[in-house]
Amino acid sequence: MAETATHQRGELNTAFRKGFKDGFTPITKEGEVGVDVGIDFGIHHLAAGAAITERNPKETVWVLLNGSAELAFGGTARVVQRKSLFDEAPTALHLGPDTVVAVKALTDCEWAVARAENDRNFEPKLFTPKDLTPEYRGKGLAQDACLRNVRLIFDKTVREEANLVIGEVINYPGRWSSYPPHHHAQPEIYHYRFSEPQGYGHGETGDDVVKLKQYDTLKIPGGLDHAQVSAPGYGMYYLWVVRHLQGNPYLGFEYTPEHEWVLDPKKRGWEPPK
Repeated sequence: MAETATHQRGELNTAFRKGFKDGFTPITKEGEVGVDVGIDFGIHHLAAGAAITERNPKETVWVLLNGSAELAFGGTARVVQRKSLFDEAPTALHLGPDTVVAVKALTDCEWAVARAENDRNFEPKLFTPKDLTPEYRGKGLAQDACLRNVRLIFDKTVREEANLVIGEVINYPGRWSSYPPHHHAQPEIYHYRFSEPQGYGHGETGDDVVKLKQYDTLKIPGGLDHAQVSAPGYGMYYLWVVRHLQGNPYLGFEYTPEHEWVLDPKKRGWEPPK
């Protein structure tokens, strides 16, 4: 996949604010016209008792958003469940190309599914909450205005063969995340949920600002600064997926220089008089 031009603008998909129907709902597609982030992404909803078996030619990640299901893959069967995006760490199944997976819904369940072209073969791996360590970024910085919980599921250090990096962020009410604004050459998507259905936030891509609501997905071309904030009273969850570029994998990001000073805990910024 060619590198995305930095002059592109981000793109917010608001088409699914009423939720998702049973089955798979595609949201982004690798190679699509317009803002192409190189990722197939969508939401798969299964009603209780429904079962599917698939073998996809692309690398695939299934992230459980809610519900309970039985997974069968690589000669293994596991029961997984999740009740809260905000209070529980993720469960995610990472599959190489042409790996068979069977999913049986024990209750109504919802999955975020991300895929990318990959010509390497690798063994499937199930990531569970006990495998993941939360990272509380922003603690002690800028009066804790950008404190958030970052949950990395895997990156290049964990799954070297992958063409994707994936994780979650719990954005606390009224606070910022992805802050200070940062950028990286690789394209990315954010998929949003809120602690209350009427919750909202705002997201930046470059100089553009968009209003974020339940079930939205933001496409971020490589090279654009991005950051977001949740409205007071509302927790904001987002799943983030980065696409490695050929010869230029995602290994981290760069902060926007003029805002980098907030990384110094001694520089708290302006504080109102008491």
